[in-house]
Amino acid sequence: MITVHHLNNSRSQRVLWLLEELGLPYEVKKYQRDAKTMLAPPELTQVHPLGKSPVITDDGQTIAETGAIVEYLIERYGNGHLAPAVGTPERLRWRYWLHFAEGSAMPPLLLKLIFERIKVTPMPFFAKPIAKGISNKVLAAMVEPNLKRQLDFMEAELGRSEWFAGSEFSAADIQMSFPVEAAAQRAGLDASRPKLMAFLKRIHARPAYRRALERGGPYSFAND
Repeated sequence: MITVHHLNNSRSQRVLWLLEELGLPYEVKKYQRDAKTMLAPPELTQVHPLGKSPVITDDGQTIAETGAIVEYLIERYGNGHLAPAVGTPERLRWRYWLHFAEGSAMPPLLLKLIFERIKVTPMPFFAKPIAKGISNKVLAAMVEPNLKRQLDFMEAELGRSEWFAGSEFSAADIQMSFPVEAAAQRAGLDASRPKLMAFLKRIHARPAYRRALERGGPYSFAND
């Protein structure tokens, strides 16, 4: 039996969704973030040394990192579903988006979250304008331009086909869901990029996505 070590309101929601799309039996072991720090609880280090989610256990193996988990589940249980045929251009594009999601899309989103929080973090009054000034400069010079460039790129790519890897829904779309959802929540993604907004509506309407929400619990990113 596959066990998903699921952290509330996190990337591991994608793993639940993938398992629902594949129709595989699994169990969920839930972990709650610390209410103050929003970090994962120390209990997760008993599953994997880094103490992060997602991580799954299956047949005596522990697999971490969303992209690695997706590839493992597709290769072992996919039976040709949710991935284009090996050797096709679509398969290469599929693999690209699996890695783009965490390798390129998430870092600027995380930086934006960090520097925005710095501006509102309690600190001595004399340090606040300095911290705010540095945060604004980094956001304006590095983070925001990178986010815009990436969102424009993703919008253009969805202009090529309905889904990220081609005309068929695939695990690449599951992997890309989190950065697109995060961008809608905290990086200004809106109706000015209609292809990405339509993508969100399509994935949120999928029955397997809704079932995964029921299994995983509250997930603040599930909004159009």
